[in-house]
Amino acid sequence: MRNFNYSAIKEMKWDSDVLGLIAAIYKEAGKQELYLKQQPEKLSKLVEIAKIQSTESSNAIEGIVTTSTRVRQLALEKTAPKNRDEEEIAGYRDALKIIHENFDVIPITQNYILQLHKVMYGHMNNPYAGRTKNVQNYIAATYPDGHTETLFTPLAPFETPQALDCICGECNRVIGNHEIEPLIAIPVFIHDFLCIHPFNDGNGRMSRLLTTLLLYQCGFSVGKYISLEAKIAQNKDLYYDALRKGQAGWHEGKDDATPFIKYLLGIILSAYKDFGERFELVQDKISALETVRRAANREIGRFTKQDIMELCPSLSISSVESGLRKLVEMKELRREGAGRATKYYRST
Repeated sequence: MRNFNYSAIKEMKWDSDVLGLIAAIYKEAGKQELYLKQQPEKLSKLVEIAKIQSTESSNAIEGIVTTSTRVRQLALEKTAPKNRDEEEIAGYRDALKIIHENFDVIPITQNYILQLHKVMYGHMNNPYAGRTKNVQNYIAATYPDGHTETLFTPLAPFETPQALDCICGECNRVIGNHEIEPLIAIPVFIHDFLCIHPFNDGNGRMSRLLTTLLLYQCGFSVGKYISLEAKIAQNKDLYYDALRKGQAGWHEGKDDATPFIKYLLGIILSAYKDFGERFELVQDKISALETVRRAANREIGRFTKQDIMELCPSLSISSVESGLRKLVEMKELRREGAGRATKYYRST
């Protein structure tokens, strides 16, 4: 089994891209703290939207889906799951809720990771919930002609518990001792977690839960208000590409996690910027029409009513619909399609 020594990260030289992303994240995190002190009562809707998007997106990446209405009902605990996919969605919701409400008392240890995994399967009968894998798993790709190719072979089952203990210990040590910048240590830990692939199923979803948990614990709470999972889902191909690039030489300890570090830092920074934009739309006392107008002016290309609703969490659906309708009548926006396929774009 490969060795894990996160102290070696101190010897690495980071390029301007990585350093620039870290500096920008700290700047945006500082802004967020000011926003939260100013008008925290206006941000509850952002929390609800993020909860729904995170629950939907993290499962959708793995092909676990249901209707938007059902996702919303499940995420807000207003209904019970009806099938296997919905059971998995409800389980992710439960695990995410635990992290949001108890992040400060959840140690990064194998035991607690196993407990979160068990919670994630709490609505279904999965005998391997809360247990590390018992069979060798593989990271593979299926191509258009139907053939499948193994891209990476994770650790064997018998090596997994020790490896999980090791990366937890290393992560806790270098962050707790302020030895390594947390925004470097967190992506390295998540990258190693995904290369170990400790479970028979649920590895990707667990990695995203752990990303949110670690960011929370290090003072980066953007995941409470903006869904990191939704950001990853929008850039899924880039996510897999960055992970794949970092896997070469992993078993020998000769891997370079830089592509994955850059990818994850980019996701975090993008989420912070989204938070800033959405906060600006709720802090000013302006009319519903003007709020929708400002939101529409931030969009590039075609957008949907749902896109505007996410930018305007303080408005009801009827207010957003009314605002869009008036902007179309005023010829500031153009509308195409009908029903759920309706999209808008700016006239100029």
